[in-house]
Amino acid sequence: MENEIQTHLTLIIPGRRKNIRSTEKRDKVLHVLGLCLVYVLLAFAALVILLPFYYMIAASFMTEDELTAGAFFPMAGNILENIAFNYGNTINNEGFPYASLVVNTLVVGLCTTCGSLVVTILSAFAFSRLNFKGREILFTIFLSTMMIPGEMMVITNYITMSNLGLAYAGQNRFQIYLTLILPFLCNVFYIYLLRQNFKQIPNELYLAAKVDGKSDWQYLWKVMVPLASPTLITIFILNLIESWNSYVWPNTIIMNLDSNLSVLSVALRGTSFQYYSHEVYRPMYTWQMAATVLTTVPLLVLFIIFRKYIMRGIARAGIKG
Repeated sequence: MENEIQTHLTLIIPGRRKNIRSTEKRDKVLHVLGLCLVYVLLAFAALVILLPFYYMIAASFMTEDELTAGAFFPMAGNILENIAFNYGNTINNEGFPYASLVVNTLVVGLCTTCGSLVVTILSAFAFSRLNFKGREILFTIFLSTMMIPGEMMVITNYITMSNLGLAYAGQNRFQIYLTLILPFLCNVFYIYLLRQNFKQIPNELYLAAKVDGKSDWQYLWKVMVPLASPTLITIFILNLIESWNSYVWPNTIIMNLDSNLSVLSVALRGTSFQYYSHEVYRPMYTWQMAATVLTTVPLLVLFIIFRKYIMRGIARAGIKG
């Protein structure tokens, strides 16, 4: 039957079979060339992105002489000794107390993230489920603040912290924690993200909860929060990463010079890694690279582990407006 149809088509449109075959070959060639071009561009972009990370790690495995000589690969025979020397001296450096810095950064990050989650949940619920006058206008004003760069808020936040008596040269650990946490308990982007997710929950569930005698508070925590858990996990991870990487505000507000009261980003930038040898202080860039690796790798591991939840949470929030 197929041969008869082809013969019939050939009789009606002579020479068309050759044109179809040549067109198919041309399409296949163009498709292959397009894929090759795409993969070449992706490989180039990946190389540009990954090269600094590779050199950061490779430099932390070198000796200082190798690094200053411009070596691109560490010497294979000395890697273990270099790792022990560079990372051991970095962790035990008085100007870079790694354990204290990690504790301070985690405390600030976790408190900021948990507090921001509570504010985000309550705000998103109000903007998605509660009906009150001016709700849409207020939410539009909230969204418009996303166009303001965060750096422009540094001065006003600094004045606020100073008026609260938290920003001065003799501030203690608790005051430093408060100055780093309070300005970031509200994030408009996360409120918008969760609001979009809350709006996807059918209104019938809310009506059924009301029939069962549940209050808005009970409906929020027993129905909406569990259903929005992928988005909440995404917000938690992104907020923690943002707090871990924060530099401008901590560098501005931490006035106590005690390195044990600082956070990783500020200490990494402000510490001068030097090695005393032959009555001369020698800058150690390999220690600087080792400190950078110790600061960066935890975030990479966190992102690799939870990347599925991040993508899933963002996708769920963007399905329906």
